[in-house]
Formats: sequence, structure tokens, C-alpha cells
Amino acid sequence: MQRILSTTLPDYVEKPVRLAGWIHRRRLLKSVAFLILRDAAGLAQVVVTDPAVRAQLERLPEETVVAVTGIATAQPAAPGGVEVTGPTITPLTDPAALVPFDLYRPDLRANLPTILDHAPVALRHPKLAATHRIAAAAVAGFRDTLTSMGFVEIHTPKIVGTATESGANVFALDYFGRRAYLAQSPQLYKQIMVGAFERVFEVGPVFRAEPSDTARHLAAYTSLDAELGFVDDHRDVIAACHATVAGMLAAVGATAGPALELLDVRLPTLPAEPVIVHFADALAMISAATGRDVTGEPDLAPEHERWLGEWALREHGSDFVFVEGYPTRHRAFYTHPDPGRPGYSRAIDLIFRGVELVSGGQRLHRYGDYVQALAERGETDLTPYAGYLDAMRYGMPPHGGFAFGLERFVARLLGVPNIRQVTLFPRDLHRLAP
Repeated sequence: MQRILSTTLPDYVEKPVRLAGWIHRRRLLKSVAFLILRDAAGLAQVVVTDPAVRAQLERLPEETVVAVTGIATAQPAAPGGVEVTGPTITPLTDPAALVPFDLYRPDLRANLPTILDHAPVALRHPKLAATHRIAAAAVAGFRDTLTSMGFVEIHTPKIVGTATESGANVFALDYFGRRAYLAQSPQLYKQIMVGAFERVFEVGPVFRAEPSDTARHLAAYTSLDAELGFVDDHRDVIAACHATVAGMLAAVGATAGPALELLDVRLPTLPAEPVIVHFADALAMISAATGRDVTGEPDLAPEHERWLGEWALREHGSDFVFVEGYPTRHRAFYTHPDPGRPGYSRAIDLIFRGVELVSGGQRLHRYGDYVQALAERGETDLTPYAGYLDAMRYGMPPHGGFAFGLERFVARLLGVPNIRQVTLFPRDLHRLAP
């Protein structure tokens, strides 16, 4: 008999069925026993009345993998309105070891370090699994939306020979006797590939050796990157980013509805047109509202991001707000300056529910501008940038792009306080296992 999933039981009422999964919970009552079976789709209730089958069930602890055959029987009180009666239980593995927490409870009753220490088991909990189903739906939406807009998916190296982007915060490694580094981002490569495909995107790991022990930083995370050519300015990048986020939210709503319901999550509000504020205007508004002059600040502090998030929701009904025009001197060397506003750039950030999510903007695209920008930062030896600058020497269109971390997006979407709660196996200052 072919195995079916728990959610399809209603299609087989009064018919024999075969399920397989994990023993989620056993309820051993005086006259009857209930086996709650968990599979990838959900839960199924199995009713055990035969004394021999009950005795077998009593010897099989929670998380043991079993197959169950029986009759699908209508029962309004059971999950999905159907249960399995007259079962035969076949263990598919040895009895499971004692689990360090009860996975059948609505919430894991353990602190975060304990959950992370036991991640291979903890991730089986329906709510933790739901978190990563939402993440998977978001990535699918990212891919599908950009593909529909003519972007080509690329896969760039994660081992690089030079630390050319924020070089102090890289992981060094031995590469066959030479010094190499784990890539901090695909930034330089995706710009190069605009010269081949015009529009590109990537989903992949990035590595940041930042000594930041906070609830929003990781040493390794999944980066969602996009770059597009032939832009007029950074507003084209904002439009592409806005459409991409809209596509991701639509995909989550369409394919991860049960996960959202289980976690009691409300999808954020994203208006049809992006909400945009200039960096200088944002600081002026914050100064006026708080009575503290922050107009000279080089960047937005976390409390400024929170204020802007509240402002965007209150004034525009949006959980998202784009900030444009950051000071040029505090942005990466490849950032395009704003020719109409000296000192400011065409860089952008996207604030999502009061936390910076996306960074991006228009890039420089002329070789001479790169030489000048690097020289102004004290870098006259262009050797580390040779391959990258070749793309500019041989003709590169005006271009720009954006990037953000999947884990931070999901954390804000779900409203959890610590990014590790939505990361499969976090890597930070203290954690290198499991």
C-alpha cells in the first residue's frame, strides 16, 4: 500500500490507508490509546483498542519512526476530521532516545541556548518547522519575482583571494598554502555579471567576522542579492526592491498560510507605491519630534530606525520605508554620489518594522570614477581590484542593486526578538555547533 500524508486522510474515508512518520504523542487511557503521528504535512490521530497493539505502542517512545496501516474513519474531533482505526504499527527504526523537551506541547519549554544545542531535534517542533517553511516560501518568492522581471540567477565564489570589501571583518583561511578569505558578499561579482546578463540575482551564504554579539547579527547568514543594469538612478533600484519584497510577501501568503496561522503571524502592510524619505529629511524630522538635534549624524541609529518605522506606519500605513541619500563618505567606495546634492549619495536602505533590512543603491560604473574613489580612501594600489575594475574598463552600464539577509527578514516578519530563533544552525561569536 502506498504511503499517504496526514493532510490527505479526508480523501480516503472508509478506505485502508498507510501513514508513516514520527510518534508525536501517546495518550494511554484506560480503555483506549491514541497515537498522534507527525509527518511533513501535519498530524494524524490513530486510535488503538487492540491490547497487543497497545502493548507495542507503550514500548515505543515519542519520536520513534513508525508506519501505520488502518482504516480512515470520519471523526470530527480528530485533526482534519478523520482518524485511523484498527491500526497495525510497524517500527521503522529503533526506539528513539529520550528527547530533552516535549515536542508535543504547543511551545517548546526550553530557553534559546538549550533549543540551539539540541537543534537537530528541536527543529522538528511544528512551530520551529513552520518558521523555516515561511523562510522557504520567501526565498521562492524572491526567485520567482526576479526571474519574472528578467533577472538571471548566478552563483559566485565564496572563497576569494583578496579582502577588498571591509577587509578587517573577514575570515581568513589557508588555500593550498596561500591566504584566502570567505566572501563577505557577492557584491563585486554581481556587479561584474551585470556586464554579461544586465540583471542578476543570487541566494547564498555570506560571512562576516564582525565581533557583534547582538540579537540581530550573525557571523554567517543567507544573503538575497540583486543587481540591475541600465538604471537612470537609485529610484530604479528602489522600484525593483519594492516589487521583490511584494512578491516575497505574496508567496509567503499563498504557500505558507498554515505556517502563518500556526504562528499567529500577520503579514506586513506594503503599499502599492514605496514610501521614500531622504536621509537628511529623516534626521530633521527625528530632531523636531524628539527635541534632540541629530542632523549631523553619519548614519541612522537603531532608535532612529524605530522612529522611522513608526512614522511610516502612522503616516503612510506602511510597515516599510525607504531611506535614500546617505552621506557619501560613510558608504562603500562603489556608491554613486548624488550629483545634485554634494556630500550625499544615491545609496538606499529599507527599514522594515523599525529595523534596517535592505542596503543598496546606484553604483559607480566608470573606470575613472573608481580610480578616483579608491584614491580618495587612500587606496592607490589597484591590484586587489583588478578583475573587478576590468568590468568597468571594458564598458559597464549605469547599474545598482540591493541585498538583505534572509534571517533578518524572517525575524521581522515573525516578530521574534532574536535572529537565532529563525536560523537553522546559527554561527556567531560563541557557537560553532551543531
